Amino acid sequence: MPIVKNVSRAVSQLLQSSGCGCGISIVPVRCIGVSPRQVASDASFHSVSFSESDHPRVLITGGLGQLGVGLAKLLRKRFGKNNVILSDIRKPVDHVFHSGPFIYSDILDYKNLREIVVNNRITWLFHYSALLSAVGEANVPLARAVNITGLHNVLDIAAEHNLRLFVPSTIGAFGPTSPRDPTPDLCIQRPRTIYGVSKVHAELMGEYYHYRYGLDFRCLRYPGIISADSQPGGGTTDYAVQIFHDAIKTGKFQCNLKPDTRLPMMYIDDCLKATLEVMEAPAEALTMRTYNISAMSFTPEELAQEVQKHVPELQVTYNVDEVRQAIADSWPMNFDDSNARRDWGWKHDYDLPELVSTMFSFLGSDSRIAQAN
Repeated sequence: MPIVKNVSRAVSQLLQSSGCGCGISIVPVRCIGVSPRQVASDASFHSVSFSESDHPRVLITGGLGQLGVGLAKLLRKRFGKNNVILSDIRKPVDHVFHSGPFIYSDILDYKNLREIVVNNRITWLFHYSALLSAVGEANVPLARAVNITGLHNVLDIAAEHNLRLFVPSTIGAFGPTSPRDPTPDLCIQRPRTIYGVSKVHAELMGEYYHYRYGLDFRCLRYPGIISADSQPGGGTTDYAVQIFHDAIKTGKFQCNLKPDTRLPMMYIDDCLKATLEVMEAPAEALTMRTYNISAMSFTPEELAQEVQKHVPELQVTYNVDEVRQAIADSWPMNFDDSNARRDWGWKHDYDLPELVSTMFSFLGSDSRIAQAN
């Protein structure tokens, strides 16, 4: 490469002619070539107005999951449509594709992910790519690759480019030897699922990168998240979403957990609000890198009773899935989130009655009741 040699020779001569008299060591320079995967320079999300340029430039990985689309909508309202890029390895539906910038991103492809961060001047990264609890147990090698190897790629890129990185954790990061009622931020964890193990790994690696490299790593342990605009995705707490869809469509619901299985839960709006709040919190306010957050805690039986106030004819039966039940029995029953409430003012808005009313207002319970009548 004659051009590189000429540039190197010119730089060497310039440094050697310096009149400051100080010793200068010349280190090898790594030349990065243009990849065929590199994002086209005329892509729509490169056009950013000056008014938007003061805001963070955000990338969301795994963005087509339960939380990514809602988070993108919230962040675009806050920071501007073109400042928030949603990414995934799947093809988005039309309304998601047209709602704002979307790009293909495979977190296992380090070079591609690095190019996206560089080409789009990313400053905040929300890393949502992961296989959830029940799905992960069915395919451990894939879960290990996505949840651990993918995380390593994200950590290295975030540290290299000085990003503010958010990685969600979960109630699944705890195990049967953890205190369950309540579960504090700091305690024995030792989960028994690949999903939980990978999340503990993420918490510890993020904290290590913070202290070792100064990475601005932030993490929340989510409870079970309930939302109206996404389908269940293979998690142990997904029964709490499925019951609403079944109540409206068929009037019959079969739960795969025991009726008295208590788990911490949260409506998606509270989850997204907490995520934005912890990312915007001043660094000096954070006394730890990973926080519990909570809103409510209920059993399938308690949820069914609240749902039946809206759909009285709902028939609920129980067919326990032993794998999911074992997972749920190792998880917290209640989260202690006092540190989040103290450090950065976390406060939830939705309790169980508000949650159920809001879900039905979105999903249209009236149509089911009218059809039944």
